[in-house]
Amino acid sequence: MSVIIKTAKEIEKMRVAGRLAGEVLQMIRSHVKAGVTTGELDRICHDYIVNTQKAIPAPLNYHGFPKSICTSVNHQVCHGIPGDKILKNGDIVNIDITVIKDEFHGDTSKMFMIGEPNIRSSRVSKIAHECLVIGIEQVKPGTRLGDIGYAIQQHAESSHCSVVREYCGHGIGRGFHEEPQVLHYGKPGTGIQLEAGMTFTIEPMINAGKRHVKLLNDNWTVVTKDHSPSAQWEHTLLVTDDGYEVLTQCPGDEI
Repeated sequence: MSVIIKTAKEIEKMRVAGRLAGEVLQMIRSHVKAGVTTGELDRICHDYIVNTQKAIPAPLNYHGFPKSICTSVNHQVCHGIPGDKILKNGDIVNIDITVIKDEFHGDTSKMFMIGEPNIRSSRVSKIAHECLVIGIEQVKPGTRLGDIGYAIQQHAESSHCSVVREYCGHGIGRGFHEEPQVLHYGKPGTGIQLEAGMTFTIEPMINAGKRHVKLLNDNWTVVTKDHSPSAQWEHTLLVTDDGYEVLTQCPGDEI
């Protein structure tokens, strides 16, 4: 499959889907606190997406995934399944939202802190966010995907953290996962060259310890092998004529 360059009409639909995904994260913020279960967060997000936004939660039944959002707590790297897990003070949790509106996808995630996490958890969340911003700042026509991965990897490793290799960003549009794959490590000057009209996610998964991960028996939840905390932030990007547009950024929110 080749990379799909979006038309002006498709880009406008991507803007709508991206805005809706970002608004779900804004809405859920006040609910993410000690004592709530990840299943309750899923229920609130599902109802908001379906009933308020009149949109579709993309993860639900995607390759059999049983819920409408992903909730990955502490040493869970990604694809955590919401359920009976009760959030407590000191936890960090990534909430990953993807909505479908008018056939197009918007995909974003961010970290939430419950009370005051320990220094290691807080630090890896901060570094993961910096990695996202550094990756986004590389985006413009002519940049190669390896330039993005290299910039992210350099920042993570110079901060004594590690980059998960098995999971990456991806093209997005009518499809949840399109070409290209956007690795969060790499060599400058390698990979495909960006051009205006491309849409994809950048979503670095950064571990406080070693990069190695394993898949749990539910066949979805990914955790760090050494149980070190992990953090991830994600945005959907559009390559513009002279740079980038963050399609999932809401007014008042930092990148």
